[in-house]
Amino acid sequence: MVQSSSNHLIIWAIALIVGLAVSTITLGELIYRLQNRRKPLASTLKVVRNLVLPVLAFMLFAQFVLQRPASDELLKSIQTLFWVCVLHASLSLLNAILFEQAKADTWRARVPKLLIDLFRLFLVLLGTAIVLATVWNADLAGLVTALGVSSIVIGLALQDTLGSVMSGIALLFEHPFSVGDWLKIGNMVGQVIDINWRSVRLQTFEREMVIIPHKLIGSEIIHNYSRPLALHAERIRIGFAYTDPPNLAKRVLRTTALETQGILPNPEPKIFTHSYDDSAITYEVKFFIADYSELEEIRDRFMSRLWYAAQRNNLTIPFPIRTLYHFHGPTSKAEGTSKKFTESLQSLPAFVPLEDPESLGSTASEGIDLQHFGAGEKAIKQGMASNALFIVVSGQAVMTVTDSMGIEHEILTVKTGEFFGEMTLFSGEPSAIAVTAVNDLEVMMISAIAVNQMIDRQPSFAREISQIIEVRRRLVSEIELSSSSSQS
Repeated sequence: MVQSSSNHLIIWAIALIVGLAVSTITLGELIYRLQNRRKPLASTLKVVRNLVLPVLAFMLFAQFVLQRPASDELLKSIQTLFWVCVLHASLSLLNAILFEQAKADTWRARVPKLLIDLFRLFLVLLGTAIVLATVWNADLAGLVTALGVSSIVIGLALQDTLGSVMSGIALLFEHPFSVGDWLKIGNMVGQVIDINWRSVRLQTFEREMVIIPHKLIGSEIIHNYSRPLALHAERIRIGFAYTDPPNLAKRVLRTTALETQGILPNPEPKIFTHSYDDSAITYEVKFFIADYSELEEIRDRFMSRLWYAAQRNNLTIPFPIRTLYHFHGPTSKAEGTSKKFTESLQSLPAFVPLEDPESLGSTASEGIDLQHFGAGEKAIKQGMASNALFIVVSGQAVMTVTDSMGIEHEILTVKTGEFFGEMTLFSGEPSAIAVTAVNDLEVMMISAIAVNQMIDRQPSFAREISQIIEVRRRLVSEIELSSSSSQS
């Protein structure tokens, strides 16, 4: 009898050792394949391999090899641990099947993580009660009574935290925002990076993390910049002088907004005359962007471009002060303009007949002006007519042509002392090329009337321009021919 019992123990020991080893190897191989396929079931199998199997083997070893009695506290502790591990694995399997594999347009994908955690907590408490009643023969009625009294004490001690939790549950059912949304809560603006039991975590534009309790959120007005549409309307106010015509100011603001990267053309920007203030007429620009996280960069690009646009169109952005104007006759402004032109003459090519300072003032009044373009702005747009010749005073520009497929090709770089705009000026046709500022660009814009006067004084000027036109037209033709060949 003793020999038979000894053999029985040996068989159980060998079976447990071999079974545990084979099961661990099999599950490890299965987990490896599921991980390569990015299947959420792999995490559940990890729990089974690392927790359930070892505890099960230990429990069977204590029960059948060590032959511990059923009333033994060690065996009961191992059984309790085993059922807790089984509960953990079951909840992991339930989460993998219901929520991890849920498609984006189903109700399972829209269930908040906090609600899933609360449901998991409820199941853990329920399972623990069942294990205690089954393994330890615990009195659930007494346990519930004790828990009720304890809950009152804990509730009073943690009323603020529990208040935040309950507010969080209410927010979950309302579902006003989710992770990734941009919110304004009170005076705080940030992107939601986490929603937990007690609070919401925002990351601000300064890359700071702000933790706002649910209880506080429940009493604040929430602005969601990402819902129901990611489209966001931004308003910027800018003032121009009283001497600047409102229609001109509004046209410049609208054009600048449309040419700013990041501002949507549809819905198109809207310009409003907002108020007549002490030192300026204030206009409000309303434009739309697709991504609120780019707001600061888009606003910076718009405000930077606006300065150049205001300079080109002779619009004044006044200081917030009281200004006294003294009138010195009609020649005051002309003298200032002539001085600026005289300082820019050193940048002109030798063949441009503008080197007589005595005649500069009269010529300037006939259509010569200094204009500024910011980096990325187009001095000439392809397909638009231009009736002026542009000579680069400082900075650089790039000359490009866009083919029928919408692909932009670079022709050449225009540097200080070189000019552009001559092809459309003399042909009267829309420009076949576009000229874009590489960096801050200052140009002397000479009207068609002034150019004709210069040609009358120096006919060789026309020959120089003709040669440059021929070279540039040949470059454009080569690009168009190359583009047509590649399409065919």
